[in-house]
Amino acid sequence: MDSDRIVKLGTVIIVTAAVVILSFIVAPYIMSVLKPAIDQTTVGYSSETVRAEVLNIQEEGQTTVGKQEQTYQIVEIEVMEGEFEGSHMFLEFGKSQIMPEEYILKIGNEILVSVGVSPLDNTPDAFFVDFVRGKALVWIFLLFAIISFIIGSWTGLRSLMGIMVGMGVIILFIIPQIVNGANPVVTSIIGSAVFLAVSLYLVYGWRGMTHSAAISMMISLILTGCISFFAVKLARLTGFGNENMMFLIQQSENPIDMRGILLAGIIIGSLGVLDDLVVGQSSAVFQLRKANSELNFQDLFRRAMIVGRDHVAASVNTLVLAYAGESLPKLLLFSITHVNLGMAVNVSFIAEEIVRALAGTIGLFLSIPISTAMACLWVLRKAENKETEKA
Repeated sequence: MDSDRIVKLGTVIIVTAAVVILSFIVAPYIMSVLKPAIDQTTVGYSSETVRAEVLNIQEEGQTTVGKQEQTYQIVEIEVMEGEFEGSHMFLEFGKSQIMPEEYILKIGNEILVSVGVSPLDNTPDAFFVDFVRGKALVWIFLLFAIISFIIGSWTGLRSLMGIMVGMGVIILFIIPQIVNGANPVVTSIIGSAVFLAVSLYLVYGWRGMTHSAAISMMISLILTGCISFFAVKLARLTGFGNENMMFLIQQSENPIDMRGILLAGIIIGSLGVLDDLVVGQSSAVFQLRKANSELNFQDLFRRAMIVGRDHVAASVNTLVLAYAGESLPKLLLFSITHVNLGMAVNVSFIAEEIVRALAGTIGLFLSIPISTAMACLWVLRKAENKETEKA
């Protein structure tokens, strides 16, 4: 590796680390400016959940919880925020809930605790809630960013920016619009279009392949939405299969279309795989044409479809395995309790996952001929324009 490449690589790593660290520093400030008057709570926890640091291990031994023998600890903690900031308390860990073997507290660990005042003697009590994982997630994200930049160079940098744009669209546009009562399907399609318009051109630049991919992806998204709507109506799904929907209705001040949220989830979930398939197909067509400028539409379409069929088959396998992995606890529960699978598929939360997978996969299959045809038309039109200019 020559000195220029070393300097370039070092620059990429430094710029990447700076961008990521700056993003984590600025993001909370931006969110606080956007929503200054709203009291924030921690998702999944009560408003009394705060961070604490383990100061000392007072006692450690073995106990039995349920049928499992495990280690328990009594530790001294210092509350790091909230009403009781700076207070020292004793916390029982592992006595009342089953814990994995590696869940052992050590001095210096940061944990989440629920702090309240005991009604018996008005003294503050603390109960273990979970581990603080923010720093670990930042390190994992930094590792992901650096490796993606080393392998992908500046394209990897632009790809990460595209991811940030996508998350920004979801967090700052799609979610607030749905919460305020907007149609989830329309909102998701608009948000997806904005994401595509920005991220695709940010990553791949202003060129014919990107234009072709963007148009193909929008057509594929609309078709996926239509197919999903038909499938959801046919299966009589309401969107209440997800237990979080009940909490959403209780907490929301505006009426929310539950079925629309289910459809929006299918559309957004399909977007990532569609991106991969459509861009891959468009790139394949342009490269085939570049390798052999004599190929006409039929030959170009036929050869690109061979690549597309292999690509979509691999993507479908990936999706099936991803859904199976996500549903593994449910499948294990069905096996242990000897549930009749023929009856289980009628349960709403299982039927929703099946429809989500099948409708999204149909959209993926349709995206292959759509993106291939669009890319063929675009690249041949571009060639004709060049010949006309020469003439």
